[in-house]
Amino acid sequence: MTTLKDRPNVALLVVDVQNGVVEGAHERDAVVANIGSLVQKARQERVPVVWVQHSDEQLERGSDSWKIVPELIPNNSEPLIEKNYGDSFEDTNLETVLSDLEVGRLVVVGAQTDQCIRSTLHGALVRGYDALLVSDAHTTEDATEWGAPSPDLVIAHTNFYWTYQEAPGRTAGTAETKDVDFVAAT
Repeated sequence: MTTLKDRPNVALLVVDVQNGVVEGAHERDAVVANIGSLVQKARQERVPVVWVQHSDEQLERGSDSWKIVPELIPNNSEPLIEKNYGDSFEDTNLETVLSDLEVGRLVVVGAQTDQCIRSTLHGALVRGYDALLVSDAHTTEDATEWGAPSPDLVIAHTNFYWTYQEAPGRTAGTAETKDVDFVAAT
C-alpha cells in the first residue's frame, strides 16, 4: 500500500553489515547467515538488493572495519549507497536509486538495530515506503555499560514495536527470514 505512485516493486535493503559494525554483535553469525539467505533468495527472484555502507570516524572509508563482511559479497550490478548518518536516506542517493528501480516496498535487514536500522525504518515510512523488518536478520552490539538494555532486549523491543507500527497508506511489520515472501510484498 505504499503512498509512492508508480512504485510496484520491492527491494531488499542490507544496512551496514560491515566488519566493524557487526564484529561483536549479538548472534552475529546467525544474523549474517539469515541475511545471506535473503540475499540469495532475492537474487533468485530478481528482486533488487540494495547495499548500504556507513562511514565515520570509527569506520574510515577503505579500512577493514568499513568493509562489508566477507560472507556477503555485493554483485557489481547491485547499488551500493554510502552514508554518514543513521537514516540511510539522509544525504544519500538512496531515494533516487529506489525511484529508478520503481521500489515502494522495502525489506530491511542489517545493523545496528537501535541506531541505523530504526532510523532507516522510520525514514522509509515517513517518506511513503512500506517497510518490513526481518526480525531475525538484524543485530546490535552490547551497550549496557552506557545504560542501554542488553542486545537481545533491544532486538526484541524493536521487533515488538515495528510489528505494530503503522501510518496512513503505508504498511510496516516484521517477518522471520523463513517467512519473507518477496512476491507477496509486491
